[in-house]
Amino acid sequence: MFGWTGKLLRINLSTKNVKVESIPENVLQDYIGGRGLGVKLYYDSVAPDIDPLSEENPLIFTVGPLTGTAPMSGRHVAVSKSPLTGTILDSNSGGEWGKEMKYAGYDAIIVEGKAENPVYIRINNEKVEFESAEALWGKDVEYTTRKLERFGSVATIGAAGEKGVLYAAIMNDLTHALGRGGLGTVMGSKNLKAIVIKGSNKPPIAAPNRYKDAMMDMVKLLEASPPINKGLRVFGTAMLYDIVNYLDVMPTNNFNDVHYNGGEQLSGDYIVEHYELRHEGCWGCPIKCKKWDAKRNIELPEYETIWAFGPNIENGDYEKIVNANIRCNRNGLDTITTGATIAMWRELKGENYLEQVDEIITHEELKLGSMRIAKKYNAVEKRTDIKGLELPGYDPRGLYGQALSYATSNRGGCHLRAYMVAPEIIGKPKLIHRLSPEGKAGLVVIFQNLNAAIDSLILCKFTGFAMTEVEYAKLLSGATGVEYRAEDVLRVGERIYNLERLFNVQAGIGGNEDTLPEKTFAGSHALSRDIFNEMLEQYYEFREWKNGVPTEEKLKKLGIN
Repeated sequence: MFGWTGKLLRINLSTKNVKVESIPENVLQDYIGGRGLGVKLYYDSVAPDIDPLSEENPLIFTVGPLTGTAPMSGRHVAVSKSPLTGTILDSNSGGEWGKEMKYAGYDAIIVEGKAENPVYIRINNEKVEFESAEALWGKDVEYTTRKLERFGSVATIGAAGEKGVLYAAIMNDLTHALGRGGLGTVMGSKNLKAIVIKGSNKPPIAAPNRYKDAMMDMVKLLEASPPINKGLRVFGTAMLYDIVNYLDVMPTNNFNDVHYNGGEQLSGDYIVEHYELRHEGCWGCPIKCKKWDAKRNIELPEYETIWAFGPNIENGDYEKIVNANIRCNRNGLDTITTGATIAMWRELKGENYLEQVDEIITHEELKLGSMRIAKKYNAVEKRTDIKGLELPGYDPRGLYGQALSYATSNRGGCHLRAYMVAPEIIGKPKLIHRLSPEGKAGLVVIFQNLNAAIDSLILCKFTGFAMTEVEYAKLLSGATGVEYRAEDVLRVGERIYNLERLFNVQAGIGGNEDTLPEKTFAGSHALSRDIFNEMLEQYYEFREWKNGVPTEEKLKKLGIN
């Protein structure tokens, strides 16, 4: 077998039993790896009504057939049921951890059960050990990472995961996050503090020369892409701030406005001019979009964090955002939901927790996220979430394609399911009219399918600024020796999207949840409900779904039982 290892490592924390199993080749070919493989394994493992924090709920880590061999392939995925939303949820992260997992010889790791006392798992190739984490429990991400990094790459939770914050992240390599939906909470509920992994076996490639040619084409396309070469490489994701604000799609004051005045310090230009930047990247990345303050040796926040702790709570002080980001990383908090929760509390109670982020971890209401706060105080009209997951920093009222993608996302308010920001703002692969519904339904379906495939290879989403399904198919074919056409890549993504939807429907989350927050349909910048409903109806037609539910005929076409 090439590209894949075909191995699954099953770890039971309750019994401390470890078992290596084979993954059927047809499953690998149909779901590739990463998100797709994780979703398939999870769907086959549990009943949809499982309690996310129960001992029976598994936490699944996966990598893909390109991991550790192609540029921008140093990523991994975790899949489980979200304690924040109740949906099936995948999250992916960069850094070194995914590469180490692949080199250790595994396409998937399934963690089951619950340890009697806090533990961490140490994996070195085929050797798996359980170690006491009593001395690490209660310690932050940085402390734990520094203590364990001599054994390999460290994925760990902070206080948020230990204390049951519903949007706790799993942090790896200090500042990389499996951020959204509370997977850190799932890990904490198992008394699992960390997984440290080290591998030494680079996976074999089926057609080395063909694979090398595909990688060379990939690098050329990346270098020729202005958003990558002149944007992300120079400014990081902060490059988005000025254009998002200029186009009046900057959610401000808990989505009560679409433009923020007074955020001069928050733009990419300001950051480049006033900070001595060090450019960092994930394993195998030529772009290095992560920016650090070289003088203080601290990570600078990405766009979503700048927005969440900036315009969303009407704060123009960049240094306050930097400090909040550091505290979120150390405690293992998703910055988007943290910012959205602060914004909701600020609107309802007039209190701003930006400088007291640490206190959120033990606050009985703030630790539950914005949706539950809005429901408790009968303020559902102030909600800024979809299916329980808070929207990020692109206002759907001014981006019709992104609005539809938000509403139909299987994991809730997420910009990365289709990232219609690319064609509607950045102009990749081509610029389309952001305020027109024409053609958006079909395009959203294609982008959702493609992004599901990218998450399964697993490559960085930013490759989509330069590459298409044609280039992805060439890489995949060269690595595995299995012939994939461009349409095969899209079909894999479609299969994944339908399986996710099927799980959610069986868990009681159906088409009635495919909508936007009420704020979207109100006010001077409102999106027409009629236009939205028309796009949604067209979307269901393209998906061959009935009222948001995959039909038996559709599932049969995709080979889903």
